[in-house]
Amino acid sequence: MESEYRKGYVYIQKIFAGTIAETEEGYEFSYNEDYLKREDAVSVSLTLPLQKEAYKATVLFPFFDGLIPEGWLLGVVSRNWKINQNDRFGLLLSVCRDCIGDVNIRNGEEK
Repeated sequence: MESEYRKGYVYIQKIFAGTIAETEEGYEFSYNEDYLKREDAVSVSLTLPLQKEAYKATVLFPFFDGLIPEGWLLGVVSRNWKINQNDRFGLLLSVCRDCIGDVNIRNGEEK
C-alpha cells in the first residue's frame, strides 16, 4: 500500500468491515479479511462489491463522498469543525461517524 496520510475504519451495521485511506496516489478502500469470511457479509455498496483486492481511485469513491452532508448542513459542519468544504476526506472522517444508513466511518478502530 502506498504511504497513507489519513485512514478511516468502515463499519457496516456496527461490524468492522474494512478501511478507507487517503494515499499519495488518491484513495484506497479494502475489506477486512475477517469480514469477508463472514456468512452475513454484505458489500458497502453495489459499486464496491466484496473482494479481497483493494479498490483504488484518484478521487474519493462516489459512495463515500455521498455520505458527506450537502447544502446548508455542509456549511454548518464546515464552520463548526473548521474543515474546508473541499477537504472531502477530512469531512468524511469527522462527520460520518454516525450518519444515516448502515455504513459509518470512524477515525479509530473500535471492534
